[in-house]
Amino acid sequence: MSNTVYIEYNFEIAPLQPTSDILIAELGAIGFESFVEHETGIQAYIQKEDWQADMLKEVGILTNPDFSISYGFKEIEQENWNATWERNFNPITVDNECEVRAPFHEKSDVTYDIVIEPKMSFGTGHHETTHMMLQFILAHDFKGKTVLDMGSGTGVLAILAEMRGAMSVDAIDIDNWCYLNAVENVERNNCKQIKVYEGDASLLKDQKYDVIIANINRNILLADIPEYAKCLTKGGQLFLSGFYKEDIPLISKKCSEYGLNFEKNLQKNNWVAVKYVL
Repeated sequence: MSNTVYIEYNFEIAPLQPTSDILIAELGAIGFESFVEHETGIQAYIQKEDWQADMLKEVGILTNPDFSISYGFKEIEQENWNATWERNFNPITVDNECEVRAPFHEKSDVTYDIVIEPKMSFGTGHHETTHMMLQFILAHDFKGKTVLDMGSGTGVLAILAEMRGAMSVDAIDIDNWCYLNAVENVERNNCKQIKVYEGDASLLKDQKYDVIIANINRNILLADIPEYAKCLTKGGQLFLSGFYKEDIPLISKKCSEYGLNFEKNLQKNNWVAVKYVL
């Protein structure tokens, strides 16, 4: 994987919000894997093998007259990405209990110290959705629980679940790079209860979990909620994120069809994380 070639887009954006959030969501839907936000816009990355020269035609916000967006792109090698995230990746602290940091940052005095080397994977805690999911894990009892982290990215949520006492955690991501990165991060944090798998919801057949965590985009969640409901034990908890406040009614309607009841949500900017109970 060290020779993976990526296409880097640099977008200059005005106004910065909510433009950046909308653009990231639309780019993610067509295959962009990772994003770095900067003072005037974002950088977005996609593997060259998944890239097509005309693929941005599907990104509606680029032609919306209410937003000013300009961009350019270039080809980069994987090692250039490592330098990019090291320049931009600062430690984050969640609720004064958990810190997510890179290997080159000094350890702070927190209860849960998570060391993540994200490479091209999603999930450093900086994005609102990851941050809120970490908050949910901190606020709930995971002792002795069986847990699924669906769309696990770097594995950061699975790692915190184990640190919070989970008995077993399955971490699943469809992307090969995320799978390999999560395996590295699980080992880096000396986790013993996490198993990492490459795949999608088809891997969930005949599985049972007390808690399911899924930080993915809205359309994938809508497609997979029936499988999540089958996999949850009675009274089990489902934590979802990766969508906007305006999407809650749609997500909740699908959940209610399968016996999952809305309990509460967190909100950060216009992103939300929502808890449902079976």
